[in-house]
Amino acid sequence: MSTQETSAMPARRQVIAAAGAAACGAALAGCGGGEPAAAIVPPGIKGKVIARTADIPVGGGKVIGKWKIVITQPTSGVFRAFTASCPHRGCAVGRVGDGVIRCPCHGSEFAADSGKCLKGPAEAPLVQYALKVEGDGIIMV
Repeated sequence: MSTQETSAMPARRQVIAAAGAAACGAALAGCGGGEPAAAIVPPGIKGKVIARTADIPVGGGKVIGKWKIVITQPTSGVFRAFTASCPHRGCAVGRVGDGVIRCPCHGSEFAADSGKCLKGPAEAPLVQYALKVEGDGIIMV
């Protein structure tokens, strides 16, 4: 190899290493704690009544295991829907009461009005779904 080729090798290696580091950084940034991705409603329930307002207690909620959704009523007449899968290890959340959604597996707790993580080991919020109330029916949109 000539002196010119030998001295160019470290520069090429540095460029390749820098490009690789940038690609990894971009990939990891997508996994960061930024805004949650748009919630995709589970198949088969969009536009359907999945619960009745009378079934969701004020300050509490109900887990609908069939679709892995938890519906809450943090204050009278306000309803929210979240994934029932805990972001820590994917366990199904269980009890909902006193404005808190609890995961029975490792003790994580989430706010019933926003899905925000209140107590770990989970670090991310529950994913929220859009819903609407028509009459006494709670409908996923």
